Amino acid sequence: MLFSQNEYKVRLAKTKERMEQAGIDVLLITNPANMNYLSGYDGWSFYVDQMLAVIIDEEQPLWIGRFQDANGAKATTWLDHTNIIPYPDDYVQSEVKHPMEFVGDILTQIGQTKRNIGIEMESYYFTALAYEKLRSSLPNANFIDASLLVNYVRIIKSDKEIEFIKKAAKIVEKGMTTATNAIQAGTRQCDAAAIIYHDLIAGTKEYGGDYPSIVPLLPTGENTSTPHLTWTDKPFKNGEMTIIEIAGCYNRYHSPLARTVSLGKPSEKAYEVSKIVVEGLNAALDVVKPGALCEDIEEAWRNVIAKHGIVKESRLGYSMGLNYPPDWGEHTASIRHGDKTVLQPNMTFHLIPGLWFEDYGIEISESFRVTETGVEVLTNFPRELIVKEDQDIAQQIW
Repeated sequence: MLFSQNEYKVRLAKTKERMEQAGIDVLLITNPANMNYLSGYDGWSFYVDQMLAVIIDEEQPLWIGRFQDANGAKATTWLDHTNIIPYPDDYVQSEVKHPMEFVGDILTQIGQTKRNIGIEMESYYFTALAYEKLRSSLPNANFIDASLLVNYVRIIKSDKEIEFIKKAAKIVEKGMTTATNAIQAGTRQCDAAAIIYHDLIAGTKEYGGDYPSIVPLLPTGENTSTPHLTWTDKPFKNGEMTIIEIAGCYNRYHSPLARTVSLGKPSEKAYEVSKIVVEGLNAALDVVKPGALCEDIEEAWRNVIAKHGIVKESRLGYSMGLNYPPDWGEHTASIRHGDKTVLQPNMTFHLIPGLWFEDYGIEISESFRVTETGVEVLTNFPRELIVKEDQDIAQQIW
């Protein structure tokens, strides 16, 4: 196990406190990050139905999943093997039976049919059909939306979790160095993405990397006007900019980082915007401390860009850490106007003050930890628009 059994039990106790406050007797967790957080379970099995059932008056949760994944649960969790309950493979992607019917049968057998059951309605991994099958299998239960209950337990990290995130930060530093070196005129975007992936997973000499929850984002040229495009097989060109947004990942804990690279001298307009982004980013970091609100960080940024007549519609950042595809964000606190989440030590965020216009954009981000007295930026990488002078056509980057 990655953490001590005691740490898992502390997490479980905090979860049960929130369950009690919400009037929940049984919590059915389908978000794989939340399953991992409470049990240690780590497997690429979230494409089929699986869950962790936390029962308020039981010492250990139940892991319920596919039969062929049960040994993975035994290998990675702190649970007694009797609490690992597999369903047969004929439930998998069947048109005549559904795993949630199996879950309903298990909960019926152990006397949980008339209780208040919390479910993660907002989970990517809990479908409308799963909900309907669960309801029909437990007609006397009262269902309560508990989408972010465990997510909010996760928002304050333990020292061990911070250690993992810092290791992810070292990996992303290496990955960003690789990325900025790989972006050369004549090099195909897909080839650059391949070596970025290589270094993110290879990690450092001391420890390897895990697969990040999001692929490398590499919008190029006019596509920098939008943040969430990936690579193509087209070559990079002189006179164009490329946005790089990647994350190091260590034992499922992330540290994201974004930078913008210009091949050749950028336009004066883009260069000036990059300076505004850095100014605003620095101002936002300056207000991070325990007791400040998420919206205070955004306000500091907004005051800077307002002086230059710029408005940013999207949020400035979000809580991040442990996760699985398709996202490394925790879906809890956001750095934006109106979010009054109080910052506390060992909260971690991705602060991404990107600005996107009709034909170009600039992203320069940092991940940070709230400390006992202020802020710790997790990576050490030049905080600027990275300009690479005109180059000869690249012959080979491998």
